Amino acid sequence: MLKGSVLDLARRRKTSRSFSSTRVSPRDVIEALEAACQAPSGANSQPWRFLIITDPKVKRRVREICESSEKEFYSNVRGKLKNWLLSKGLSWDKPFLEKAPFLILIFSERKAPYSIQSVWLAIGYLLLALEELGLGTVPYTPSTTKAVVDEMGDPEGFKLEAILPVGISADKKPKEPRLGIHEVSYLDLWGKSLSPADLPS
Repeated sequence: MLKGSVLDLARRRKTSRSFSSTRVSPRDVIEALEAACQAPSGANSQPWRFLIITDPKVKRRVREICESSEKEFYSNVRGKLKNWLLSKGLSWDKPFLEKAPFLILIFSERKAPYSIQSVWLAIGYLLLALEELGLGTVPYTPSTTKAVVDEMGDPEGFKLEAILPVGISADKKPKEPRLGIHEVSYLDLWGKSLSPADLPS
């Protein structure tokens, strides 16, 4: 039975879009990335690449680029998604891209087998490692990524998957509710509810 380990981290971990000015050790960020590098990948291609940004001027530029594309996205979004975004107080304004002590830009190697899936597995490892280190983040993908990639030196053959602002969370919002295991799992046949009593001991 999982005790005081991965399950606890997963239950505790939540999205953070607000960060304190408390200093974060670069060593912690590197250690979390080392955990991400242990993720499985298609044909062991390890297609992830990480660009760490600490320069305030570069962070500001990333924010400006992202907000420019987000303004267009938010002006065009309609229906249920628009209502959900409004209910959560989300907008084109992305101050966390500038205020977090670190930005980690995560790229996937386009030609690697199962590249996107592999990189997002690594991001999952990274999220739990950051949580264990007491650091918060939000996996953020800009509405359009080309301008950000161009600004970062246009790494040929790689796609920007996500930007993770990293720091000490100052986000007071509670964790979003999660569906229970019995709401998302079936046993032997799709639609057949999972019951612990039905599982082999």
